[in-house]
Amino acid sequence: MATEFFIAKNVPKPRGAYSHGAVANGILYTCGMGPADPATEKTVEGDITAQTRQVFKNLQAILAEKNANFSQVLKVTTHLQDVHRDFAAYDAVCREFLTEPFPVRTTVGSELMNILVEIDLVVAL
Repeated sequence: MATEFFIAKNVPKPRGAYSHGAVANGILYTCGMGPADPATEKTVEGDITAQTRQVFKNLQAILAEKNANFSQVLKVTTHLQDVHRDFAAYDAVCREFLTEPFPVRTTVGSELMNILVEIDLVVAL
């Protein structure tokens, strides 16, 4: 099985020892992406709506590296700093980027480092 790890363009640089994506057997796995602006490398200001939109824009850039799009997403895993407060607004932004039939999804509360949301994807290429 050939595996390819890659760093994407137009995405914030990894802040640790990880790649933006890995491809194996026709499946793309993205890193957990946060709401950093690729131009400034800083977390976007704002509420869960603003931060979730930025995360999806960053993920879109990772998908573009492999000529993929959101219609190919199989699974979404999301970490929210405050699930009770932010779930509805987060879900509304998901609907801006993902369409029916929706991918499977797991959403959990997590202690995140100065961000409100982190998302990773599993994508069929």
